[in-house]
Amino acid sequence: MSDIQTLVDMGFPKERAEKALQVTENKGVEVAMEWLLAHADDDIPSSSESSVGASLPAEGSPATVTGDEASTIAKSLKCDECGKLFKSQDEVEFHAAKTQHSSFSESTEEKKPLTEEEKKAQLALLEEKMKRKRLEREENEKKEALERERLRIKSGKDMLEARRKMEEQEMKKVMDQRRREKMEEKAARERVKAQIEADKAARKAKQTGESANSPSSAPATSTTTPTQSTPAAPRNYSNTRIQIRMLDGSTLIETFDAKEQLAAVRLFVQLKLGANPAPFGFMTNFPKKIFNSDDYEVPLDKLGLVPSAVLIVTKTP
Repeated sequence: MSDIQTLVDMGFPKERAEKALQVTENKGVEVAMEWLLAHADDDIPSSSESSVGASLPAEGSPATVTGDEASTIAKSLKCDECGKLFKSQDEVEFHAAKTQHSSFSESTEEKKPLTEEEKKAQLALLEEKMKRKRLEREENEKKEALERERLRIKSGKDMLEARRKMEEQEMKKVMDQRRREKMEEKAARERVKAQIEADKAARKAKQTGESANSPSSAPATSTTTPTQSTPAAPRNYSNTRIQIRMLDGSTLIETFDAKEQLAAVRLFVQLKLGANPAPFGFMTNFPKKIFNSDDYEVPLDKLGLVPSAVLIVTKTP
């Protein structure tokens, strides 16, 4: 709100408010208000005053005024409803807008200047009015600040809620991914186990068929070559204990059927390494031997890995 509007709201005519601000060099409402109260009786020309004084004789014309005529000259404007006197049309318009009074007339009564007590009382009223307006403005500013803070807190809560939902969705995705990985790993293990069981069943079926087709091969060999010396140890053991040294230095120990092929040991190591292991092979130090792809179809007892042996896992290109 401008200083002129503030002074007008306090009850001063607009032209007098503009004059006060001009004289006080726009130093503020309080300085202008003090000047207005100090010069309340000063005559400040206005358009309304010019119209009131239009009945006065023009400059240079005869200005002789009789006593009767002097008593009829309008010196102020009067509100017919409340009897209040005004010095200018601006004061009349302000009073009409403020009180809704509509009946005014010219008066020969002169508006008396304010006494010092009246000036002080009016100044106190104006100061009290300014104080109320300042308090109202401060109260409105506080309410606006509280509303801004409420909106800020609400916005912060909304952001936190949105972030929490996003984190929950990300966590759910991670848990679903882990669940799928575990299921895939379990399925891979089941496939390896099924392959091992199938290989065992195939080897047993093959061994059963060979024994049925040549029932007298063993006695013939013993009778035709009675002096031939053959190692009897592998025939006396049905199982073999294999110690497997992994690439990372760890050791695995497992018992296998002596008639199982070396491929069974390979499948066992694959199961321990997990799905899609890197290519690897086997070798022994005593005697030193590197097993090739053909050896995987040979039973363990035929490879000299019974009743126990140490296999070393090696990298293959």
